[in-house]
Amino acid sequence: MSRKTLAPGTLLSPLPAVMISCGTMENANVFTVAWTGIINTKPPMTYISVRPSRYSYGIIKESGEFVINLTTSGLVRETDFCGVKSGRDIDKAEKCGLHFEPAGVVSAPIIAESPLSLECRVTEVKPLGSHDMFIAEIAAVSADERYIDSKGKINLQQAGLMTYSHGEYFAIGRKLGEFGYSVAKKAKNKSYNHLRNRGGR
Repeated sequence: MSRKTLAPGTLLSPLPAVMISCGTMENANVFTVAWTGIINTKPPMTYISVRPSRYSYGIIKESGEFVINLTTSGLVRETDFCGVKSGRDIDKAEKCGLHFEPAGVVSAPIIAESPLSLECRVTEVKPLGSHDMFIAEIAAVSADERYIDSKGKINLQQAGLMTYSHGEYFAIGRKLGEFGYSVAKKAKNKSYNHLRNRGGR
């Protein structure tokens, strides 16, 4: 297969399109980022990369806290709006009909419409160039009870999560497998092989 080498660029795809809430319940703001991810397990760590010119940059740098709110197909217009409008000029949450609720352990509020929110405390701010990376520890997780089963497991398959790819939003599609399925032994195959080894079929 023929391939072509291109100039370096931010072509990783797809990415999560999340709404970041910051500030306090009395003075909150929300903005959208796609440059975020998980960077450590113990302790659980994440990051967001933000341009210093953005209104929320100063709020997060001063408070040292923010909340990552996952988004759904039902929130696609709100997610886009909060990514193109500035909190300097408009109350984006009010304009979009989003509701803030107190977080469990951080001063920044969560977005009630989000199926799952990660409450974060900044541990390091790393200047990278066009963006600064806020590296943070995940201090708590807040999840909509609709997506928590009787065993306490979070199941977001029915939440309708969405993703972002090169300027476009997409709904996450059907499940293709689960972690480790490619090496898991199937019970049926084990039974068949057992019978075959004994001469059965």
